Amino acid sequence: MTCTDASMDALRQSGDELADAVVATLFERGEVGTFNTLMRYVSTVGAPLPDGLPDVAREYLRATAVPPAWVDWGEMEKARLFFIDNNVHISTALSFASMPACYVVPHVAKLLSATHGLDYPSRRMAETGQFTVYLMQPDAFEAGGKFVPAAQKVRLLHASIRHHLRREGRWDVEALGAPICQEDMIGGQMFFSLLVLDSLQRLGIHMSVEGAEAYYYAWRVVGAMLGVDQDAVPKALDEARQFLDLYMIRHMGPSPEGAHLTRQLIDLYEEVVPGTFFDPIVSALIRYLIGDTCADWLQVPRTAWDTVVKAAPSLLGVLETIEDRSPLGAWALDRLGHLTTIFELSSLTRGRVMHYAIPEQLKKDFGVTGTVPRTRRWTPPAPTVAP
Repeated sequence: MTCTDASMDALRQSGDELADAVVATLFERGEVGTFNTLMRYVSTVGAPLPDGLPDVAREYLRATAVPPAWVDWGEMEKARLFFIDNNVHISTALSFASMPACYVVPHVAKLLSATHGLDYPSRRMAETGQFTVYLMQPDAFEAGGKFVPAAQKVRLLHASIRHHLRREGRWDVEALGAPICQEDMIGGQMFFSLLVLDSLQRLGIHMSVEGAEAYYYAWRVVGAMLGVDQDAVPKALDEARQFLDLYMIRHMGPSPEGAHLTRQLIDLYEEVVPGTFFDPIVSALIRYLIGDTCADWLQVPRTAWDTVVKAAPSLLGVLETIEDRSPLGAWALDRLGHLTTIFELSSLTRGRVMHYAIPEQLKKDFGVTGTVPRTRRWTPPAPTVAP
């Protein structure tokens, strides 16, 4: 597929018809509070739907309860093994590259600032991390799995934000298209897939071609579950590179909201890191992974650790050598990665489960103006030139 400004403009006009209709009906009938209360009890695949659940929500949950028919379960298993092998690195990339990348798109940063939940940045990070962990469980789509209900709720969350912004006239549709439009949803999918792979490569993580492609494939499945138009989604990594490059050229830049959200993110992780000596490593990692231009836009402070972080690929290379040569070392490092991820999530959630509730209102001050073998190591697709 070839991405052009015209094709991207067309994607800005579309949201998610199914989820948008469900949310509109819930608000029209005054059933959002009932839905949120009852959905706290629906967290696993196969769980019976509670009595009293609005009919429109019940129909939506049944219609979206299964993954797309085209899913290749062999690829999904490869993705799961890739995640197990690299979970701590993936968590690092999600936290210090993917999230700041969202903030460097001004209209996305403004939109994120619209939800009350962003007053508590740990919630946003916990939801992202928890969502990814749910996806990569062996039973993600089976009875007892938690991914599908989480995806169903996130899809309605997006639709509710579209509903609020349109109803309250707080979004310039003519200039910006639909809020959380198809272009932005695909862009977000690129941030959490291709940009993660880019970050792992920058950190010196040795990835197989098969593992990288499987990880990207898994996020295509995620996109389908979240209402993304699969006819518009890049199917291969080189096509994904073209889309992401053009998307960023079209939209990236500085904004007060982006800088504010980034400051919240840095403060959050500085609290998680024990003591204060290592606090600057948070800013240094963000700057290293997203580059100086974007980091300056987000007002990421420069620190003495900026140079130290550049040694990360060498250190990680040593650890990977140990992992490659010793089955016991591989087990120990994978276990350490798992425990690190669990510790991070428990710190962010404070032991609570994220429920992805539909917000009944937005912030008042919002406004928008215009283990896979390491063979055939993966390298990122080359940057493209915008048409």
